[in-house]
Amino acid sequence: MFLSVFEMFKIGIGPSSSHTMGPMVAGGRFLERLRASPFSAHGLRASLHGSLAFTGKGHATDRATILGLAGFLPETYDHERAEAALAENARTGLLTPPGLGPLAFRPESDLVFDYGPALPGHANGMILMATDAQGDVILKETYYSIGGGFVLTAEELANADRVASRESGCPYPFQTAAEMLRMAAQSGKTIAEMKRANELCFRSREELERGLARLWQVMNDCIERGLSAEGILPGGLQVRRRARAIHQALRAEQGLNLTAPHVINDWIGVYAMAVNEENAAGGQVVTAPTNGAAGVLPAVLRYWLDHVPGASPARIGDFLLTAAAIGGLCKHNASISGAECGCQAEVGSAAAMAAAGLCAVMGGKPEQVENAAEIALEHHLGMTCDPVKGLVQVPCIERNGLGAIKAVAAASLALRGDGRHFVPLDAAIETMRQTGHDMHEKYKETSLGGLAVNVPNC
Repeated sequence: MFLSVFEMFKIGIGPSSSHTMGPMVAGGRFLERLRASPFSAHGLRASLHGSLAFTGKGHATDRATILGLAGFLPETYDHERAEAALAENARTGLLTPPGLGPLAFRPESDLVFDYGPALPGHANGMILMATDAQGDVILKETYYSIGGGFVLTAEELANADRVASRESGCPYPFQTAAEMLRMAAQSGKTIAEMKRANELCFRSREELERGLARLWQVMNDCIERGLSAEGILPGGLQVRRRARAIHQALRAEQGLNLTAPHVINDWIGVYAMAVNEENAAGGQVVTAPTNGAAGVLPAVLRYWLDHVPGASPARIGDFLLTAAAIGGLCKHNASISGAECGCQAEVGSAAAMAAAGLCAVMGGKPEQVENAAEIALEHHLGMTCDPVKGLVQVPCIERNGLGAIKAVAAASLALRGDGRHFVPLDAAIETMRQTGHDMHEKYKETSLGGLAVNVPNC
């Protein structure tokens, strides 16, 4: 199995990798099919199913679908151009994707939120259609947004296991944590070194290092924006941004020797909250592994750089590569989708990734890194996904802060040991998969249970 670090970490926009980025990517893929088809299209239609329907308004899925069908993509998203395209569509009922010309699309009739049963492949399903001048469907495709901005057609999803099982040609094609540790022992390499060797099969060393630096730059820029922004987050809950005020208070207390040692948790938490407040506002973030969990890993990395003696920016790549290796195991053997397995799959996986990365750059051997990831994931097992009003705000913003704190604690505990521990990471990942399968749908990002129905949401 090979899953690139640049697939685990994607630069995109908020508020959701599965509900915002995924539908936009699906729209772009459908346009590619339409350009290559012999049909002459007159209009477009879309239907959203499962969690995409139930929480689509709160996650801006409708907006993302329209923009995807207009030719916008997350990695090159331009806010001003997007707003202009949406306004033009509202005025004319047309979309003008590059290479296809004007296509009829009126959201009030051509974008359907289907609240019936989810499509069979995944909780996040959508159907995109092209029609002729008479309104008959001439091209149709089903897409599934499976978390982290990954999008598969129905056919690709059906063949996913077979494709994933193919040999990638990489020198260290581990598919489980046990295989990862065995390969590390045999090669004498760290997890980051093995992951780097795999990446170099597909890109040059310069491209890899430049890409890793770019990922951290975007992550850190997001933290900085979140620490400086004020106001009320969009969506109607009237959630107030808090990161700036907390950060200012923490800075004012520095050097006064008046605070308790546990206040370091506030620093970790505020870095994560800054990211997720930006995500909730539709800002630029990096999936880590998803938008809903985007604050955990950057917070832990920033904590290490700014607060841990001996930290060096030269090791940022090792942190990200180690984290990506763990994230790949979670995705391959369970899920990183809140709609599929609850928030354990998002913040839980993010905490495991961050704990592994921190343990690695603090000198942990592969067995300790695996232990750190297991501790972090084990203590998120069973966590539901119940966003109030379908917005990635409550409980998501604070949950990232607590996930980051757990990740640091997990890495610290693992470093205090020798790598021997009772529960293997593979067992924790499999438990997450089984728990997600058994979890009632109303606790998996549909906003039909939990906090979403037990607090005022207007």
